[in-house]
Amino acid sequence: MSEEVLAILMMWTFIFIYSIFGSIDFGAGFWAMIYNNHKTMAGRIANRFLSPTWEITNTFLVLLVVAFVGFFPKGAYTLGTVMLVPVSLILFLLAIRSAFMVFSYSVQGYRRTMFIISGISGLLIPSLLIAVLPISQGGFIAVDGDTQSLLLSKLLTSPTLYLYVLFGLTSELYLSSLFLADYARVSKKEDAYRLYRSNAILLGPLTLLAALFTLLFITPESSWLIDNLKDQKIWFILSLIAFFIAYASLWWPKQNRPGIGRPRLTLLATVLQYGLASVGYGLAHLPYIVYPDLTIYEAFTAPETFYSLMIMYIVGLAILAPGFYIFWRLFLKDKRYLQQE
Repeated sequence: MSEEVLAILMMWTFIFIYSIFGSIDFGAGFWAMIYNNHKTMAGRIANRFLSPTWEITNTFLVLLVVAFVGFFPKGAYTLGTVMLVPVSLILFLLAIRSAFMVFSYSVQGYRRTMFIISGISGLLIPSLLIAVLPISQGGFIAVDGDTQSLLLSKLLTSPTLYLYVLFGLTSELYLSSLFLADYARVSKKEDAYRLYRSNAILLGPLTLLAALFTLLFITPESSWLIDNLKDQKIWFILSLIAFFIAYASLWWPKQNRPGIGRPRLTLLATVLQYGLASVGYGLAHLPYIVYPDLTIYEAFTAPETFYSLMIMYIVGLAILAPGFYIFWRLFLKDKRYLQQE
């Protein structure tokens, strides 16, 4: 495996981890806003998860950005230049969201505002982030000598952008519903579990339809990607099988538990579904970072920098791993925390 492929594999791993954690985090913020003061305590369940975890999600975002800038500096320059406005909006929304998350727990008067800010930003931030995908597929960047610029009017009038946004939002709400359904069941809040389970039952097929429509109405400039996706169809077939297993498990009974459905199995199978599809999409997109102007080989850093960064990440993750484990034990495993009123 070449150095460039190893670097993009690490990058893609960080992207996948952040997409899963980010979907659950931002989706939980949206559900906390929607179900605030709901009789099922669904909003309180979402906020209970959200309270300690939003910092962890931001950690993976920092790891992702640093890895991209370090491993592919030319690619970071290209995307940073053409995505200046969307990235600025993302940073602004993240800063506002983080500020209200901090102040809301020390000043009670901010709590209602925090729910609104977190809920709205939970929809806007993923919508801006996923705009990178259609841009990277080609047709939206103008090159004039050494100057690159985003064809913003063309992007905003392209149905591909909005189909990607639709797919991103349905995926976010679907994943967060599954997680919160499992979280509610472990917390022994069956009413909240049934509510989130019903949301997942509705959102599952909508997510699949959004993915299919995104592929059907892809821009002509991205025909190269469709051809490559066909060569990787085995990954998408496996992903589809994982989806049906996950969706069917929402009706499987479980012994010694009231109600039906196995949300833990559904969530794990859904993560596997997205993982398989992510592998297929990533392989189809190689070797381009931005088609047709920039490949991973052209954007790659010096070999010395690559090995230094790899050592830094191995050491850094070894330091962070115990902290992640302690966090999981305290806030996602401890039943005293989960089942508090």
